[in-house]
Amino acid sequence: MHLKSFLSLSVVLAGLPAVAQTRFTAADYARAEKFMTYNTTPLVFHSGVRPSWISGERFYYRNTTAEGSEFILVDPAKGTRQPAFDHAKLASALGAASGAAISGSRLPFQEIDVTPDGLSVSFNYSGRRYQCDTAGNKCGDVGAATASAGGGRGGRGGRGGAGAGGRNESLSPDKKRAVMIRENNLWVRDVATGKETQLTTDGVKDFGYATDNAGWTSSDRPIVVWSPDSRKIATYQQDQRGVGEMYLVETKVGHPALRAWKYPLPGDRTVTMIQRVIIDVDAAKVIRLQMPPDQHRSTLCDDIACGGELDVQWSPDAAHLAFVSTSRDHKVEQLKLADAATGAVRDVMEEKVATFFESGNGRINWYYLPASNEVIWFSERDNWGQLYLYDLGTGKLKNQITAGAGNVTRILRVDEKNRIIYFLAVGREKSRDPYFSHFYKIGYDGKNYALLTPEDGNHDVTLSPEGYYFVDSYSKPDVPPVAVLRDSNGKLLVNLEKADISKLLATGWKPPTPFTVKARDGVTDIYGLMFKPSNLDPNRKYPIINHIYPGPQTGSVGSRSFAAARGDCDALAELGFIVVEIDGMGTPWRSKKFHEAYYGDMGDNTLPDQVAAMRQLAQRYPWIDLDRVGIYGHSGGGYATADAMFRYPDFFKVGISESGNHDNREYEDDWGEKWQGLLEDKPGSSGDNYDGQANQLQAKNLKGHLLLAHGTMDNNVPPYNTLLVVNELIKANKDFDLIMFPNAAHGYGAASNYMTRRRWDYFVRYLYGAEPPANYQLSAPAGGGRGAPPAGN
Repeated sequence: MHLKSFLSLSVVLAGLPAVAQTRFTAADYARAEKFMTYNTTPLVFHSGVRPSWISGERFYYRNTTAEGSEFILVDPAKGTRQPAFDHAKLASALGAASGAAISGSRLPFQEIDVTPDGLSVSFNYSGRRYQCDTAGNKCGDVGAATASAGGGRGGRGGRGGAGAGGRNESLSPDKKRAVMIRENNLWVRDVATGKETQLTTDGVKDFGYATDNAGWTSSDRPIVVWSPDSRKIATYQQDQRGVGEMYLVETKVGHPALRAWKYPLPGDRTVTMIQRVIIDVDAAKVIRLQMPPDQHRSTLCDDIACGGELDVQWSPDAAHLAFVSTSRDHKVEQLKLADAATGAVRDVMEEKVATFFESGNGRINWYYLPASNEVIWFSERDNWGQLYLYDLGTGKLKNQITAGAGNVTRILRVDEKNRIIYFLAVGREKSRDPYFSHFYKIGYDGKNYALLTPEDGNHDVTLSPEGYYFVDSYSKPDVPPVAVLRDSNGKLLVNLEKADISKLLATGWKPPTPFTVKARDGVTDIYGLMFKPSNLDPNRKYPIINHIYPGPQTGSVGSRSFAAARGDCDALAELGFIVVEIDGMGTPWRSKKFHEAYYGDMGDNTLPDQVAAMRQLAQRYPWIDLDRVGIYGHSGGGYATADAMFRYPDFFKVGISESGNHDNREYEDDWGEKWQGLLEDKPGSSGDNYDGQANQLQAKNLKGHLLLAHGTMDNNVPPYNTLLVVNELIKANKDFDLIMFPNAAHGYGAASNYMTRRRWDYFVRYLYGAEPPANYQLSAPAGGGRGAPPAGN
C-alpha cells in the first residue's frame, strides 16, 4: 500500500507545471551540458568543406568522419573526387620515418601541400617537414617545419598577413619581399637574403605608419595593400596625436599596471585621422596623396571587426590607386583616384544619404575597372542594396545593374573580359527565408541575370582562384549541410559531402524551430529561432528566455546555416526553458527602411519587436509562460538586456547583461556617430541627443532581478559602461548582482565557463524559483565556452 501510494504521488508530481521544481541537480546540468558546442560539434561528420586550391584549379579538403578524418582530392575538370593519398599506407610510412605510432584515420596534421603532378604530399609534423608519395610507400624528413607564406589577395594586389616565418609581416604578391612595422616606421625584408631596408623615417609615437587603432592588444601587423607588380604599397600614416585616451588597470599584488591607449569618443574634437601614402619600395620613397587627412573609418576597421582591412584597389599596371573616403557621420561617400607617381588625387563621384551609408553591411562592394574606365558602385538608394555602373572619367551613372527586392551582400568576382559580375545576395528569392544567401551572376548592363545556387537554403560559396568553379555548402538552421562543386554557370559537377548527424540525433538533440511573426507595426514580418527542451511536455508551462543582440550591424540569430549548437541556447532549453532569438527592426540584411528603423534612437534596441514577437509566440504555443520572461546578451546584447529590464520592467523579470556598451558616449566614436548621429546639444536643455540611449538614466525603473558582468581589462567596451549603470542603481537603492572578472577582456577568456554556469544558475533561481546545484563545473576547455560578438563590430 505504501509503495502504491508513493508511485501514485510520483505520477502526479511528474505532471505538475515546471514551476513546481524546487531544486536542480548536477545531473540536470550535465544533461544540458551535452548540448554545448564542444559536445555537439564532434558528433557532426562530413560537414564544413573548406577547399584548399592547388594547381590546375584542383583542390583538397579535410573531411571529418566517425573514425577520424580523411583528405579528399577533387579535380573539377575531370569531375573526380577521391582520397588524396592512401591514408593507411601513408600513416605506416610516416610512422617508420618518425618513429611514432600513427593511425591512418587520425593523421597528426591538418594541412598538406600537393605537388603539381599529384604524386606526393608534404606537411608539418612534430616540428619537422615530411614528404610522402601518395601511394604511401615512402615518407621522408625533408627539414624543419615551414610556416604559411600568407599575404593573401586583395585590393588587386596583396593584403597584409602573417608573413614567412610567422612574423607580423605583409608578403608581396611575388613572395619575394615582406613589409613590417618597426618603431612606428615601415621596413622591407628581402625574403631570400634576409636583408632589411627602412622605407620610412618620420613615423613617431601616435603618428606611425600602417598601424591600427584598436587598443593595446592590436598586433603589429602592417595594414598595407601591395601593388600587383610587388613594387609599391598603399598605406597611411595614422595620426592619433591629441586623441583622448582610455585607461584600465591590471589586478595584481603590489603596484597596479596602468594600460592606456587612444580611444576617441563621440563628440571629441580630435579623433583618429589618416594621411594616405603610397610607398615606392624599390626607391624607399614616400608619395603623399595630395588631399586633407581622411577619417580613419573611411579605410580602417578595428582589428576585432575585420583584421584592419585597407579598402583600396590598384590598377593592374600599378599606376593608379582607387579608394573611398567616408565622412565622420557616415552620410557621405566619395570615390577618389590617385596617381601613384605624383600623389595627385581626383574626385570621381560622391553619394550622400540622410542616415548612414552602407557598403554591403561591412563588405567591400565597389570595384575599380580601369580597363573600361568604369566603376561598379553599391548603393541602397532604392531601399535595397543594389549595384550601379558609373563612368570613371565623368563620374556619371551609366546604368543600374541589379534591381528588385533583396540586397547584394558581396561581390565575389568580376569577369572584366566578359563583363559579368558574380555576387552574393539575400532576400531575392520569393517564399524563402529573406536572410538566406544565394550566389548569382549578372552582366554589367543588368542582363543575363542568373541564380547559380538553386537549392532553398543558406549558401556558403568559395570560388576557385580563376573563378571557373565554386564549392557550395548549403544548409538551414534545422537542415544539415550538403556540399557540392559547380562550374561558373551553376552546373553541378561533383557531389562532395552530405552531413551525417545521426550521432547527434542519438543524444536527443533537436534542431531549433524557425518562426515568423509580425514586428511592432503589426505588418512587417520578422524572423527568429526557437529552442525547446528535447522532452517538451505540451501540458506544462515553460519560462521563456530571449537571447538578444540588437545590431545595428547584425542580429540575434547570426548565421542562417546549420549549427550543432548556438552558444548555450540549446543547453538552456534542455534545462527547461524556451529560448528565442529574434531579429527585430533595425538589424541589417532586409530593406534600407527596415535597417534604419531606430537610427538616432539606439535605446530602442529592437525591444518593441522582441516583446511583440514573444507575445505572438505565447498565443501560438500555450506552453510558453509570459509571466516568467528572462533576457540575456553579451556586448550589444548586454546593452539591450539592461535596457529591457529598465524600459519593460513589468514584462522582463530576469536579465543577465554582459559587457554592455550601456552609454555610447563611453564607447568608440565610430560606432555611436554612425548609428546615433553626431553628438549635439539639445536646444534649451542641459542634455544632448545621446541621453535617450543611456541605460544609466533608466536604471531607476528596475523591478526584476538583474545580473551585470564585465571584464576589468575590456579594451573593446570599457568596463566603465557597466559602472555607470551600477552607480545609478545604487543611487536608486535597487538590488542587483554584479560580477567583475579581474584582468578579463571582452569575452572573459578562461572565465567564460564560469559565466555560463552563473547564467544558468541565475535563470534557474529566479525564473523557476529553484535552487541550482552548488558550484557545477562545466567541462569545456578554458575559454572554450560560449563566444560573444563585440558590441560595435
